[in-house]
Amino acid sequence: MAPLRVLVVGCGNMGTSHARAYHQLKNDFRIVGLVARSPGSRDRLSAELGGLPTFADFEQAYAATKPDVVSINTYPDTHAAIARVALQGGSHVFLEKPLAETVAEAEEIAALAARHRRKVVVGYILRVHPAWQKFIEVARTLGKPLVMRMNLNQQSKGKDWRTHKALMDSMSPIVDCGVHYVDVMCQMTRSKPVRVSAIQARLSDELKPGMYNYGQLQVTFADGSVGWYEAGWGPMMSEVAYFVKDVVGPKGCVSIVDKQGERKAGSADVGAHTATNALRLHRQDRDAADNFVHADQWIDTTDEPDHDGLCLREQQHLLRAIREDLDLTEHLADAVNSLRIVLAADQSAREGRTIAL
Repeated sequence: MAPLRVLVVGCGNMGTSHARAYHQLKNDFRIVGLVARSPGSRDRLSAELGGLPTFADFEQAYAATKPDVVSINTYPDTHAAIARVALQGGSHVFLEKPLAETVAEAEEIAALAARHRRKVVVGYILRVHPAWQKFIEVARTLGKPLVMRMNLNQQSKGKDWRTHKALMDSMSPIVDCGVHYVDVMCQMTRSKPVRVSAIQARLSDELKPGMYNYGQLQVTFADGSVGWYEAGWGPMMSEVAYFVKDVVGPKGCVSIVDKQGERKAGSADVGAHTATNALRLHRQDRDAADNFVHADQWIDTTDEPDHDGLCLREQQHLLRAIREDLDLTEHLADAVNSLRIVLAADQSAREGRTIAL
C-alpha cells in the first residue's frame, strides 16, 4: 500500500516526537507538511527530518497537501476546530489529549468520526506503555474496592513555565494531565464513576484571571473504589513527592517506584512523566503470628520504551486502526468519559461543591 500522507500540526514536544515516529515509519507514512505558528519550531523540525514543507496556517496547509491523516499536537483550545476540518475533509486523525475543551465538542468529534467513517486515535500514551499496562493488570488482582493515589507535580521555569502558562490559557493542570490518570483509574476499577470533588489554588499572578495552577481531584466509583489525582505547575512547586503512583486494595498494594533514586532530570522533564523503572507489589497475607507471608515482589520495567518510543507505538496503533479498519468506538467513548470527569472536577474546584456524574 502507498504510504499515508500525514500533515503534522504543532511542532512542540509532542508534535516533534510524533513527527519522528512518522519519519521512522517511512514505508507507511509520508509527512507532507509541518504546521506551527512559530517559524523556529517548524524550521528546526523540518531540518531535523531532512527538509519538509512548512506552513504557518493549518487551513492553508490542509488545502495544499490534502492529507490522509492529520496529526494534531497543538494547544487544547484548537483541538476541536482542527479535528472538525480534518474529519469533514475525509482525513483520519491522531489527536493529542485532551480530546477537546468541552464534552459537547468531544462528542461532536466522535460523531463526525462515525459519520465519515474515519479513525480518530487520542494520545493516551499510557495505554500503549507496557509497564503501565502491567501496573493496571496487577492492580486488578488486589480486590475491591481500590484506593488509587496519583500525582504529577512539575516545578517549571523558562521554556517549560512558558509552555505551562500557554496550556493554562485554556485549561487547568487537573484537566490537561488529569485525563491520563482518570482514564487509568477507570481501567483499574472497570466501574462507573459516580461523583467527583476537587480543590484548587492560584499560586501565581502570571496566570490569566480565573485560572489556577494547583489542583487535586477525588473520584468515587460505584464499586466503592476511590481515587485522587494532584497536579501543580510552576516555579514555586516542590520537587518532593512530585511523582506518586500507588494503588491499594484488600489484598495488598502496587506502586511505581524509582529504585535508582530521584528522577534527576527534574519534574518538568516530559520523558520522566512516563518512566516507571520498577513496580513494587506487596501482598497483605499473614501467618498465625501475624507476619507477612510474602516478601514484596519487584517487577523490573527498566527496558520500557522512552518517550519517542511510546509515540512510535501510538502511531503504529493508528496505522493498524486505518489499515485493518479497527473499531475505535470504545476508545473514543473512554476519551469522552475521562474528559467529562476532569471537567466536572474543574467545576467542583471552582464552585466548592461535589459534582454528581
